[in-house]
Amino acid sequence: MFSNILIYFVVIPLLMLAGLGLCRNIRQVRTVAVTGSIALIALSVVLLLDYLKLRAAGETAPMLFTGSWAWFAPLNIHLAVGVDGISVAMIILSSIIVFAGSFASWTINQAKEFFLWLILLSVGVFGFFISVDLFTMFMFYEVALIPMYLLIGVWGSGRKEYSAMKLTLMLMGGSAFLMLGLIGIYYHSAPAGEPLTWNILEIAQNNCISEGWQKFLFPMTFVGFGVLGAMFPFHTWSPDGHACAPTAVSMLHAGVLMKLGGYGCFRVAIYLMPYAAQELSWIFLILTGTSVVYGAFCACVKTDLKYINAYSSVSHCGLVLFAILMLNSTAMTGAIMQMLSHGLMTALFFALIGMIYGRTHTREITQMGGMMQIMPYLSVCYVIAGMASLGLPGLSGFVAEMTIFVGSFQAGMENYLAGQGSLRLVFTIIACCSIVITAVYILRVVGKLLFGKVYDEHHLQLTDATWWERLSTVTLILCVAAIGCFPNFFNHLIQTTFSPEIFRVLGM
Repeated sequence: MFSNILIYFVVIPLLMLAGLGLCRNIRQVRTVAVTGSIALIALSVVLLLDYLKLRAAGETAPMLFTGSWAWFAPLNIHLAVGVDGISVAMIILSSIIVFAGSFASWTINQAKEFFLWLILLSVGVFGFFISVDLFTMFMFYEVALIPMYLLIGVWGSGRKEYSAMKLTLMLMGGSAFLMLGLIGIYYHSAPAGEPLTWNILEIAQNNCISEGWQKFLFPMTFVGFGVLGAMFPFHTWSPDGHACAPTAVSMLHAGVLMKLGGYGCFRVAIYLMPYAAQELSWIFLILTGTSVVYGAFCACVKTDLKYINAYSSVSHCGLVLFAILMLNSTAMTGAIMQMLSHGLMTALFFALIGMIYGRTHTREITQMGGMMQIMPYLSVCYVIAGMASLGLPGLSGFVAEMTIFVGSFQAGMENYLAGQGSLRLVFTIIACCSIVITAVYILRVVGKLLFGKVYDEHHLQLTDATWWERLSTVTLILCVAAIGCFPNFFNHLIQTTFSPEIFRVLGM
């Protein structure tokens, strides 16, 4: 079992949990957290190199490094693992944010208990991305959600109990829809007389879900995952949860956990039920297109830094789901690049907001000003994050959003010329308007927060970033710049996912 490299993405966090249980002081806790996060980054780099080597050698299987071990035979439940280009990209993203989050939480209170829950959350995230068994995937999905309640309720700020409960109830409601959808898929996973299966690859190969059942099950699975992706109108848990969460939790939550929604929509809802995806996508295009513009407008009127970034995340994650629903390879490639881009830049945003709040004890932009002369390093980092968010060329946001809009416009024109209506084209144009709205709220915040007159004279005594804060932010900035400067590498990694099998199933 342990010969498969993917298993170690769950084993290492479990070893970290055991190590944290033995720690007796803050120094040991930090050592375990940093050592484990470095090991995860190293393992993800090894996985990436091995994956690219196999693809270069001509391996065309939809999933690589596959393995399956029986877990509960009566229901044919297996610990089945495997990765493609999207999975590898998400694993790399997760390991980077766990590493950066460890340093961003360097001075957290009750560090041992905090990191125990944070690492348990990462167990669920890594397990979800390596799973190809629907039951196991759902189990890891729940493992990733449950720690959020305590991480926000205990270590959060503001209305933390309300926010933690709201987040938990709404995500569990989405999980209920998702569970019903997965059970329905399981009971239509194989031809009559053959054993039922939870394995995604086997279900896609059998192609036994009828068109009628697809139309019934697709909304359940898409809404189930879409709630976690902050899809309108199920997004309201996200701003409150982000606003009250501690820094590292916001980083992991917005940077990685919300990506489970987009990944699940592609991997389960669209891949396993392509007919329903074609027939019902217009409904969810309206909802996700609304998310893109609504989230951006809400960010324009907020004055709390975390709420601004939270609504920005609603907009950017809505763009991911919007692009996936276009059902062409260009838009889907852009969606995955947007998941990477948003994961990194929103983690950077939340890290910087936490660092600024730790010094000024306020997140209100109306109560701050002139930060560029007080904290030049943190201010420059904030400008870089803002430029990535509004799509400055050379940074990750530009590459991701341009790929999405090109693919979406292509899909919209094809539908329009084929006489299938102009809905996709109209909503693509509407979504493009979010670029301008994003520029408005980013430049507004930068102007009020970093420039102008110093609001409080006591702020003149504040210090700039420490070495661990610099390490955390530099790691994320380099990754944001890498995607923007070397997009072909990431495009190639993602395109390896769209094998002939994927094109056949999606009818592309």
